[in-house]
Amino acid sequence: MESSNVYFLVLSLIVSYTIPKFVSAQSAFRSQWCSDTTYTPNSTYQSNLQAVLNSLSTDTRITYGFYNMTAGHEPDKVSSLALCRGYVPVSTCRNCIKNSASLLINTVCPNQKEGFGYSGYCSVFFSNRSIYGEVQDVVDPWLLVDKTPVTNTRGFSDSLSLLMQSLKNRAGSGNSEKKYAADKANTSGGQSLYGLVQCTPDLSKRRCMQCIQGLIDYLPSCCVQSNYTASGAMMDLPNCFVRYNINSFYGNVPNEPLPTSSVNISSNAPIPGRKSGKTHIVSIISIALGVSTMLLATSIIFSILIKKRKSRNSWMVKFSKDEIAALRSLQFSLGAIKQATQNFSEDYKLGEGGFGSVYKGVLRDGQEIAVKKLVTNSGQSHAEFKNEILILAKLQHRNLVRLLGFCLHGKEMILIYELVANRSLDKFIFDPLSRQSMQWETRYKIINGIARGILYLHENSRLKIIHRDLKAANILLDEDFYPKIADFGKAMLFNFDQTETLASKIVGTLGYISPEYALQRQVSVKSDVYSFGVLVLEIVSGQRITSFSNDEENQENLLSFAWRNWTEGNAWNLVDPVIPPGSSTEILRCIHIGLLCVQENPVDRPTISAVDLMLSSDSVTLQVPAQPAFCTESQNLPDMLLEWSTTTKSSIRSEGGSINNVSITELHPR
Repeated sequence: MESSNVYFLVLSLIVSYTIPKFVSAQSAFRSQWCSDTTYTPNSTYQSNLQAVLNSLSTDTRITYGFYNMTAGHEPDKVSSLALCRGYVPVSTCRNCIKNSASLLINTVCPNQKEGFGYSGYCSVFFSNRSIYGEVQDVVDPWLLVDKTPVTNTRGFSDSLSLLMQSLKNRAGSGNSEKKYAADKANTSGGQSLYGLVQCTPDLSKRRCMQCIQGLIDYLPSCCVQSNYTASGAMMDLPNCFVRYNINSFYGNVPNEPLPTSSVNISSNAPIPGRKSGKTHIVSIISIALGVSTMLLATSIIFSILIKKRKSRNSWMVKFSKDEIAALRSLQFSLGAIKQATQNFSEDYKLGEGGFGSVYKGVLRDGQEIAVKKLVTNSGQSHAEFKNEILILAKLQHRNLVRLLGFCLHGKEMILIYELVANRSLDKFIFDPLSRQSMQWETRYKIINGIARGILYLHENSRLKIIHRDLKAANILLDEDFYPKIADFGKAMLFNFDQTETLASKIVGTLGYISPEYALQRQVSVKSDVYSFGVLVLEIVSGQRITSFSNDEENQENLLSFAWRNWTEGNAWNLVDPVIPPGSSTEILRCIHIGLLCVQENPVDRPTISAVDLMLSSDSVTLQVPAQPAFCTESQNLPDMLLEWSTTTKSSIRSEGGSINNVSITELHPR
């Protein structure tokens, strides 16, 4: 169906629905919504719903303009939220909630399991879901624009943006009784500007600010443009409200009636508040003009919202409905990220690579963040962006980097992480100067931490996850040099009873890829164990897997060097010279474990739980390792990898290479 037909259909429905409602209930809701799910009359759900809304109508504890209540048990549980504007007196608030609750259940949503109504004074929302503390995104934003243009637009947009951001922060910092802020600003052109924002106080500071920001993001498309600026606008969702105007609108109760029950004008009974005769004719004309204006405004607003919704939520087509619901609270606005990074200032840049750039950022509450701004030139980057969010959003462990959120705005794809104080592991162990400070105690702590992070991914988390790109560049170090595994863009989810699978294509970094994965595309937990073994040998030696020897006549990689010296009884030749021999037994044991992990046959490799036990207990007897896979740089490599290895050898030696050129990370010291 074409968009014009959609608009016509919606407007037809509005006409058929709005006119009788407008005539029969002059003071109905400005915005209303009902779900498609219904309940059976005289059911337990209806009883619980009536109990909840009756409580809203009679409760005298509504002293701060907010109320919530839950009644019943699943599947007949009913939850509710009611919120009054922050400037509305208590008595008016109670009357508004009482009338709104009655109108919502008896007239607007007579048998629906979810309903929402906003009248101007207050809003009421009820649902069969748990709604406390969550942003309710099932309702589309309601928008009303004062189309009168601003006469003096100089600086208006900047002043409005600053005012809204200030109010958003103040409202978000409110308490559990009220999250509300209103204030006045003056534009550089001398124009007065009034603003108001509000959240339901059950929301956390972060979710409140995200809800408000979601409404603020609509302003450029509807109201504040280069050639036109509306003098006012208001927007509403069940959890938050935003309004601005060049005229003062808060502080006094607005001059509008409270919502009332339906009135039948076909009867001879007088309509409350209406006189007969000429006044009646004037009222009818006013109604007709009001309906016409409302329909015209609705058509314009509907078009704006559809276009904005497509651009702002284009990412939704890539996520399922359940994924969208789970990720909504993690979404940051582009404006907030630009503000945190000083518009991605070079002074805030921490590093860059094939994936894009990483910036340091500071949120308005003072929290430091790391912002990864991805390159969006391939479908692979989109897939890895989604993969990273869906996986890391469900994980939390000391040895995994914590994802704080993401931003998807137009072509911008941004990931927001906790800021890890130190750089990645490769910047320490492969640097001639930095590795001087990496004594054995620190290296051993890093090896143990990586093992425990992998153990969590493989066996202890809610998901069974194969990382597929474990390498030194993807291990971040905090201020105490505890490791945090990062970059889950290539990770795969397994069922807990699943042992292996075939990958559609090979991704990862040369040197860390296990032979069965490189040759046959077989992925299992032993793939990560192989990469871990390579990491252990790198940490012990301070040398890269792909550039161990600079001898052109006798090219030898780290695995072949380690194996040869191990079998000859000279394993200490592998140890980084900056490490004193004080912990020789522990160091040699780690070399032994590393060789066990890189054995060619995945069946011979230990599980990561066995590795963790080997590291934590000296009493565990270690098996004798077999010869590692890929003992020479080209041995057994598939043609694609061999060709890549040959043509990019200098790049590998200097940076550490990635097969698909998206996982190289170059971090600069701050």
